[in-house]
Amino acid sequence: MRSAITVSLVPESKGGPFVFSQGLPDACEHAAALGFDAVEIFPPSAGAIDVADLTRLLERHRLRVAAVGTGAGWVVRKLTLSHGDAAVRQDARAFVRAIIDLAGRFGAPAIIGSMQGRWDAAVSRDQALAYLGEALNELGDHAAQHGVPLLYEPLNRYETNLVNRLGDTAAWLRTLRTKNVRILADLFHMGIEETDSAAALRAAGAMVGHVHFADSNRHAIGFGQTAVAPIIGALREIGYAGYLSAEVLPLPDAMSAARQTIAAFRQHAGPR
Repeated sequence: MRSAITVSLVPESKGGPFVFSQGLPDACEHAAALGFDAVEIFPPSAGAIDVADLTRLLERHRLRVAAVGTGAGWVVRKLTLSHGDAAVRQDARAFVRAIIDLAGRFGAPAIIGSMQGRWDAAVSRDQALAYLGEALNELGDHAAQHGVPLLYEPLNRYETNLVNRLGDTAAWLRTLRTKNVRILADLFHMGIEETDSAAALRAAGAMVGHVHFADSNRHAIGFGQTAVAPIIGALREIGYAGYLSAEVLPLPDAMSAARQTIAAFRQHAGPR
């Protein structure tokens, strides 16, 4: 397994679970100094990233891109893939496609999290899932052109009412036409929704494509109540070799959260 840490470039996400927020040069410098393998980037849009500049930063600091988030589509523009308005859904797909193309330049997957949306009085759950499924079919196939999966993140019940647990997510994803969507297993969301996070990971198996390494209180691992050893054991059992990425609050401050994360990674997921 490899380590990654989050950097948000979206001013509207201030106060959210992103460790670094002072720009890519700052994040890459600190991530490399602490020994992380990669950064996970949350940009305001695909066009906000200068590919040449990021390439130089990554080469200088010997880092990779673990994943690129699409959450700004919701946070900034209120776009979702399950919206009742077809024009909004099309704009949401275009936003995600552009992020997929950006991430693909770096061999990284894009993440569908908050842009999945939710059902309400205007759109039934079945219809919302149908809209979302149509989008994932198209976007999953689009990501395949870059040789990377598309990541779908089941969120907790307070953030979406569509799909919340890994087992339900895996079963639903298997009904889609595309076979290029994988699960982003976020330990914080799982701590709310799963009765046994390790068992949920074992059941999802090869469908797990990315892990958000966050404690029960959305702080760095070790600052909450999550039992990490069984989770790492389950990931090893299913042959997971991807990133453990710190989507955590920058508390008590960004560097403390980063140092705690890399220490926890080395303790629990380092070479055996």
